[in-house]
Amino acid sequence: MKISARERAGLRVMVEFARRYGQGPTSLGEVARAQELSLAYLERIMPDLRDAGLLASVRGAHGGYALARPPAEITVSEVFQAMEGPLVPLDCLRADGARCDREAICATRNVWELVAKRLEEALDTTSLADVLAQL
Repeated sequence: MKISARERAGLRVMVEFARRYGQGPTSLGEVARAQELSLAYLERIMPDLRDAGLLASVRGAHGGYALARPPAEITVSEVFQAMEGPLVPLDCLRADGARCDREAICATRNVWELVAKRLEEALDTTSLADVLAQL
């Protein structure tokens, strides 16, 4: 599995907001400088994080963004899913319950199920607070 640039950037942004948690709204310009990301790029990914309920936005002269919940309550899994959707985007493991035509004869399905399960476990149990604690 390859982690996309959007997922990596989304996690960097969310960790930066976690660092600033409780300090009020932070401007995108500050986050862009701190994380050495383009402001234009951040402006394109912020709606996905906000729409996923991970960030709250505040308008006005002293506005910006802040985490919608404490860092310990936001998982890496949530960030990645806000950025790109399902963690393991394989047709045979679709979350909507659709069945793969080859499921009954697929020799590798068990491998993909195990990979998906382990990845989900790791990312579902790692919060932004856990990431910050490792810095």
